[in-house]
Amino acid sequence: MSDIKSATAYFATGCFWGAERRFWNMPGVISTRVGYMGGITANPTYEEVCTGKTLHAEMVEVIFNENEISYARLCEEFWVMHDPTSLNQQGGDIGTQYRSSIYFTTPNQGEVAHATRDAYQSALDSEGIGAICTEILSAEGVVFYPAEEYHQRYLEKNPNGYDCHSSTGVRFPQS
Repeated sequence: MSDIKSATAYFATGCFWGAERRFWNMPGVISTRVGYMGGITANPTYEEVCTGKTLHAEMVEVIFNENEISYARLCEEFWVMHDPTSLNQQGGDIGTQYRSSIYFTTPNQGEVAHATRDAYQSALDSEGIGAICTEILSAEGVVFYPAEEYHQRYLEKNPNGYDCHSSTGVRFPQS
């Protein structure tokens, strides 16, 4: 059994339910939580976030074991699980809370997020798909507010629940 070297990552891909499930199923992911980041209101509720007035994104916090899965692998999954070229919308989910975002927790994560974005943009370019509009920002000083308990692991509690994830259909390029 490998040692645990935990790290934290934050990803927003639209509705957080389906993204959380994608991440919790990845080997090396220790835990996930859904919540809100990047807004102007402290301790926002889901109802407040849905108005768009708080400016938060629906976010997944991913705690992972760096000895079992790399941050780059998490980013690769992030890029293909949604449509990062769609501004403030994923499928029928429309609003700023559904924007595509990465909040990095270390300078190295920031470098990896940008490098994987550039690699995926090249793959999209070769398919004639538009520009990525994902925001990539430092998590320093940005508070993650956990969502209400009924949102946590929602699709585990409701296996047939809503999972809106658009995708470009383009695979992440293999290096």
